[in-house]
Amino acid sequence: MTAVHVPGAPVIDGGVLVSSSPATGAEAGRFPVASPTDVTAAVERARAAGQWWAALGFDGRRERLLRWRALLAQRIEELADLVHREGGKPIGDAVVEVVTAVEHVDWAARNARRVLGPRRVRSRLILAEFSGHLEYQPYGVVGVIGPWNYPVFTPIGSTAYALAAGNAVVFKPSEYTPAVGQWLVDTFTEVVPEQPVLTAVHGLGDVGAALCRSGVGKLAFTGSTATARKVMAACAETLTPVLVEAGGKDAMIVDSDADLDAAAEACVWGALTNAGQTCIGIERVYAVEPVFDAFVEKVVARAGRLTVGPDGEDIGPITMPAQVDVIRRHIDDALARGGRAVLGGTDAVQAPYVRPTVLVDVPEDSAAVREETFGPTLTINRVRDADEAVARANALPYGLGGSVFGRRRAVAIARRLRSGMASVNSTLTFAGMSTLPFGGVGDSGFGRIHGEDGLREFGRAKAITRRRARSLLPSMTFERTPADVARLVKVVKMMYGRG
Repeated sequence: MTAVHVPGAPVIDGGVLVSSSPATGAEAGRFPVASPTDVTAAVERARAAGQWWAALGFDGRRERLLRWRALLAQRIEELADLVHREGGKPIGDAVVEVVTAVEHVDWAARNARRVLGPRRVRSRLILAEFSGHLEYQPYGVVGVIGPWNYPVFTPIGSTAYALAAGNAVVFKPSEYTPAVGQWLVDTFTEVVPEQPVLTAVHGLGDVGAALCRSGVGKLAFTGSTATARKVMAACAETLTPVLVEAGGKDAMIVDSDADLDAAAEACVWGALTNAGQTCIGIERVYAVEPVFDAFVEKVVARAGRLTVGPDGEDIGPITMPAQVDVIRRHIDDALARGGRAVLGGTDAVQAPYVRPTVLVDVPEDSAAVREETFGPTLTINRVRDADEAVARANALPYGLGGSVFGRRRAVAIARRLRSGMASVNSTLTFAGMSTLPFGGVGDSGFGRIHGEDGLREFGRAKAITRRRARSLLPSMTFERTPADVARLVKVVKMMYGRG
């Protein structure tokens, strides 16, 4: 194959991965496809580099990561333009993505020592003669398989934290956005030229599978739930631990005392930014009866003003060409089953673009409600009250994020959502807060990136005890006497024997 037949679809041409724009078909870059042997060799090189990187200590790594952060900040426009050219994302959205990623690099670099460094842990009565110590040691090499929808923000959420924890990283970017992934690797190499601490391997799914089986210490994956199961199966062959951020079908609940203008504005952003290609995007809304009609009207008015196109518009193309068929199927199914399109509809699908589509009265067992759409579509359904809204929101196996708009009960409702994250009176904001963990439950995966929990994901907890005095209550020794045992029983009954 010597040419790109479908704009945006990855092509293998003579052992080279060719990337192109989904909007124009213009070539974005060419990258050699890694064989299984290449992947194994990259991991082995990273293993040696990781020893050097770990030996730099927290301060040495912090200094280098902050230099990378500064370089990313200085080249925001360059990277955003590449994201736009390769994936079709509007420049404004790309800038926001890069800015958020810069914040995460900064936080991980500055907080790794505090979170992961050696510290004293209090001992307890039975082993009072020992001191306890805890530290987090790096895995050595972490494999990262990144997505195409947020090709900067999402992989950096694993990569920067893994690097801060002392690991080397072998990164397999999505085959739809390899140029962005290589750009990240190349800029890191500019500030850390000594060793291949961060490297990339390119190709299709078989390259990701090879990375799973390559002997990495841990693998972090972001992608669909179906692919996550394949990744876990491959990693299970060698008991390689995995961190999985999979699909989502996030819901937004609008309570009776919500600020409807603010709710509509946030809903349109949460549902339609990046053409709806957001794992934590709002795909379902449950609005209580008293505010349903007014809320729908406000959403339609705002969404209807958005522009669609290749340059300067609010909504760009669908990055993965095959996803257009999924979006069309969901819209058609919703309408065939009695739903109504109050904005857009079947005619909104004009590949590679999909105009904003808002569907109401869509049955809960339809594809548009139950399956991840990953497009600029939204279902809004009427519910009696917040209790029904929570029940419907929690009915799916997904559990990534969510949103609640209201005043008196909003936080309590958010706590009841079966999700790893929730925003109150906003949408998606938890993703940008570097101090909070990011991840889901159920079919949305497990493990966390970002925040303190994110740092701990990339270090093995190492517990150490150290004797500091002779034992007053000797128990863990064959030298103990019957009197020692009797004294031990007496002390335990005195300390713990009362309720």
